[in-house]
Amino acid sequence: MTELDLAGRVVELVRRLAGPDAQAEVVVTRSELALTRFANSFIHQNVAESGTTVRLRLHADGRTAAGGGSLVDAAGLTALVERTLAAARLCPPDPAWPGLTPPAPVPPAAVFDEATAYAPPDERATRVRAFVDAVEGLEAAGYCRTAYRSGAFANSAGHSAVGRTAEAAMDGIARTGGADGVARLCADRLADLDGAALGARAGAKARAAADPVELPPGRYEVVLEPAAVGDLLQNLAWYGFNGKRYTERQSFAEPGGAQFDPAVTLVDDPLHGSGLPYDLEGTPRRALPLVEAGTTRAVAHDRRSGAEAGTGSTGHGMVGGSTFGPIPRNLRLLPAADAATGGPTGGGPLAAEQVSGGVTGAVADPDTAALVGGMTRGLLVTDFWYTRVLDPKRLVITGLTRNGVWLVEDGVPTRAVRDFRFTESYPRALGPGRVLGLGRIPVRQPDRVDGAWWEGPPVRLGSWNFTGGASG
Repeated sequence: MTELDLAGRVVELVRRLAGPDAQAEVVVTRSELALTRFANSFIHQNVAESGTTVRLRLHADGRTAAGGGSLVDAAGLTALVERTLAAARLCPPDPAWPGLTPPAPVPPAAVFDEATAYAPPDERATRVRAFVDAVEGLEAAGYCRTAYRSGAFANSAGHSAVGRTAEAAMDGIARTGGADGVARLCADRLADLDGAALGARAGAKARAAADPVELPPGRYEVVLEPAAVGDLLQNLAWYGFNGKRYTERQSFAEPGGAQFDPAVTLVDDPLHGSGLPYDLEGTPRRALPLVEAGTTRAVAHDRRSGAEAGTGSTGHGMVGGSTFGPIPRNLRLLPAADAATGGPTGGGPLAAEQVSGGVTGAVADPDTAALVGGMTRGLLVTDFWYTRVLDPKRLVITGLTRNGVWLVEDGVPTRAVRDFRFTESYPRALGPGRVLGLGRIPVRQPDRVDGAWWEGPPVRLGSWNFTGGASG
């Protein structure tokens, strides 16, 4: 049976067991997930799983419950409906039930690569070998993964949708002494992952991060590489552009307000890459402009939060959305337009001899080099991690740098710097007048959850608040 056949069968079972007035929505997903992991410069794990999941949300007699399962024979589907109906009878009334998604056209998925969907293990292993060879004797660790999902949606209002998607990702580090270098990339096609190029970048960054000095905490101008930008986008999405948090007045977002620098345009765009064309509630997905030229335009909604806000769903229904809220999970910071000189905004191209005159390998690409070249004194930051929210309303985040920080003087990285702790409001850091430059080349960062990613170019910011160093 196809995924749509299975979804339709569950809807019919709900009509038979719960009555014609019950409302049901069903999502069926078949997935093929494969992961090749390596540590100490050799592959230590190669795993793959294949499965089908069925998720049912049922509204009957004014009460709502959800259930799921992986048994797709007649007995398994019947048991799913019966236990979900039993749960609904025990739930409190749900007066805010937003109803079902009505029939609507669903766009086709923008990208699907057969070679990625059905990639054999040796395709991933080849990229791991290339990564390990390219770090040239350093200790290497990381993973290469592929994911394939095909699915269908059906509800008792007569709406249905189908889609399929594939993606690949690689994330690896190289280590020398106490210094790490990182390279990671998410792509729609496994063929777009160059293990040798990623390994060479990670190895060069690790060597450049050796023998760091300690600098005092304080506010520094920074260039954030795409890995660090990915953390900004993820936290902005989870806590700022979350429709439930917005309706509860827990978000910084003020639609219509000029909250960001005019250089900032943020779009949640699931069909820009490998994403299914519908959400968990069957709502067609589309690009959602969240910030346009610095002005906040929207937040993400599912049907429940959209009904409460009076705006409707934006196609962001997801598992856990009723508890945490709908999250834009494919957020893009659009790159800068080409300047008249041919370089990105915020500084002209940095010559190769300038890079070699500083810390060789600290600057990973010409896009970052152009931004670094415009700084008189500041820091080049590769990555953030262990970031936690201190103030959700202002989105004040504390966290640590990792995988390389360098002091930049007169446009050249001069010394590796020991890691910092920072405490910063992400919207403030991207606020009016604070973005000094954006790169032209966005880099897609993989998320821990398949189907989610964060994409942006390097960013030059006028100020970043580092509140602690390696000594405290």
